[in-house]
Amino acid sequence: MKIERGVALGRYTTLGAGGQARAFARPTTVEDVERALAWAVERKLPIVTIGLGSNLLVADEGVDALVLKLGGELISAEVRADLLIAGGGAPNAVCLHRARAAGLGAFEFACAIPGTAGGGVRMNAGAYGSDWSEILRRALVVDERGARWLTPTELGLSYRRSALEPGQVVARVEFRLEPRDPDEIKARVAELQALRKAAQPTNKRTFGSVFKNPQHALTAGLMLEACGLKGHRIGGAQISPRHANFIENADGARAVDAVALMAEARRRAHEEYGVELEHEVQFVGPLTLPPCGR
Repeated sequence: MKIERGVALGRYTTLGAGGQARAFARPTTVEDVERALAWAVERKLPIVTIGLGSNLLVADEGVDALVLKLGGELISAEVRADLLIAGGGAPNAVCLHRARAAGLGAFEFACAIPGTAGGGVRMNAGAYGSDWSEILRRALVVDERGARWLTPTELGLSYRRSALEPGQVVARVEFRLEPRDPDEIKARVAELQALRKAAQPTNKRTFGSVFKNPQHALTAGLMLEACGLKGHRIGGAQISPRHANFIENADGARAVDAVALMAEARRRAHEEYGVELEHEVQFVGPLTLPPCGR
């Protein structure tokens, strides 16, 4: 397995922004992942796994870490009885295709999540009333101690989060699904995709939802819309005119532009509603948000 240096990460993220990785590798097996982690531990480098780059904001300065992009058997998916077994890097679209072909349902909601099976475990991804915790059987997690299977309880899944630490890599995932007519699955997916297309900027470069929905009558998107933030722009980034909980790369956006928009959105939401919005997007590299009152 080759370790590359100074790889630009912007082309691996859906926003299309961000600096270089100090080190970059493409493990294709669990053993590769173990070797990569050992290499990083020896050099005291943190580990970052980027998946499809759909929930990441990478610092413009880059990241002083070993960045992993899974490949090979770690991006495949297959069905065995009522189990969908996927590599941690398997795109949700591939997993859904395998499940539908086998007549297995309950994964349809993932059509609205442009990420991977492993990324979904890390953030307990969800949409339209369902999430990973409802269908996950177990996940194979690799860290410097080796590989071990963890249950949803051991993973500590809750709303858009897990107990996984930054240096842990989800190499394989098992979902327990339920028999369902393939035509019914296809119809449900079409319905959800139409809803997503109508409400979200699916034809723009974004990193997905910016903030988690707060404990409030309004969702994060509706709250920011009420604050008049739709279309608000800083540098090359703008809050989507279609959905206020998305930031678009309007023209050469940098990570610092997106962070500035997020800071302004949090400030206004706190000022208007007394709510401190928590970001859903994962920061990679030296990125921070100021306190809401500043």
